[in-house]
Amino acid sequence: MSFPWANQYQPQNGFMKWMDEKLPLPRLVYNAIGAGYPVPRNLNYMWNFGVLAGFCLVLQIVTGVVLAMHYASDASLAFGKIEHIMRDVNWGWLMRYAHANGASFFFLVIYLHIFRGFYYSSYKAPREMIWLLGVVIFLLMMATGFMGYVLPWGQMSFWAAQVITGLFEAIPLVGAPIKTWLLGGFAPDDATLNRFFSLHYLLPFVIVGVVILHVWALHIPGSSNPTGVEVKSESDTVPFHPYYTAKDGFGLGVFMILFTIMVFFLPNALGHPDNYIEANPLSTPAHIVPEWYFWPFYAILRAFTYDFLFVPAKLLGVIAMFGSILIWFILPWLDKSPVRSANYRPTYRMFFWILMVDMAVLFWCGGAPAQEPYVMISQIATAYYFMHFLVIVPFISRSEKTAPLPKSITDAVLGQAGATAKGARA
Repeated sequence: MSFPWANQYQPQNGFMKWMDEKLPLPRLVYNAIGAGYPVPRNLNYMWNFGVLAGFCLVLQIVTGVVLAMHYASDASLAFGKIEHIMRDVNWGWLMRYAHANGASFFFLVIYLHIFRGFYYSSYKAPREMIWLLGVVIFLLMMATGFMGYVLPWGQMSFWAAQVITGLFEAIPLVGAPIKTWLLGGFAPDDATLNRFFSLHYLLPFVIVGVVILHVWALHIPGSSNPTGVEVKSESDTVPFHPYYTAKDGFGLGVFMILFTIMVFFLPNALGHPDNYIEANPLSTPAHIVPEWYFWPFYAILRAFTYDFLFVPAKLLGVIAMFGSILIWFILPWLDKSPVRSANYRPTYRMFFWILMVDMAVLFWCGGAPAQEPYVMISQIATAYYFMHFLVIVPFISRSEKTAPLPKSITDAVLGQAGATAKGARA
């Protein structure tokens, strides 16, 4: 984002001048997160989640690299290696608990980041590419998280790999070969662990690359804001530093308090107890369930229990599960409303909160046993989920009566009288 009133980077000494000429990294940082990057003055704490997501990614990479030094991707050794890390490696228990709970916090932050995007329509032009890259990051996270869940080689890890890779068999013609290729055989074993460990280690660095593109794309149109009104003048913005570095620092402090409470006092609260039992291919758990952050999509998968014409129920579930995320790619073109923020779209705001309740129901059903009434409830919730994006959003975006927008961000922050007075003083 380039504004004529943005502060320009000025090297302060000879070394920094030389550095700026040869490798302008300080200038890049200054323009990206410093006083040279003007941002809307009305951002609330819902805009903290991008920084928190970046912190979680760094945390996962650092702890993951340390854990990889002590792990062995061998079916006869993997479970014992996890116990070795927990019991014998100095601070190994902390690394493992921080990594496992860090994944949950990472997904929690990303879900809140996505829901904020839904509420404030952050996917609308000119920010479509930011949104599309964000969805790619989420898909990469899901793949990375699933492969990481398999690595401890406990009961739930083994059977999650068996069930999830088995979904590919529903794809006609190519499904069985894809499953065999993923597993490296006909059932999860050494080859599976080798493949999943390699990809689990690699994909976070791919995510870093896409995050760089995501941030780069963000800096072209600039940040969105709670009003959805674009920046019009210098009075609409403040420098990112020190205003939002301080705000993000406070948010990060609150995040760290909650994270440390979870790691030190409730480290296994978000895991499954069966994963402390070594994988046994001959003993199927009574209730196979993935990690909590996969639950809504797992509920959508299980919602399809009947064949439709010549399409098997299993294939319908797989299509719906992947489609429930892929539909986000076309959301910028489904929502035609000229108004972005749900604060000025009363009808859309009502349906947004209905969607949040629907998502909560899918989370609940995904973690519940595959029996009634959970299956029927998940079917209703799945039907509404797709209806929201394919029917409700396009319809209300064309028909709803929106509230009047403020003329500028400054008007929204200071009110008309304050903005007029500020303009007169200027």
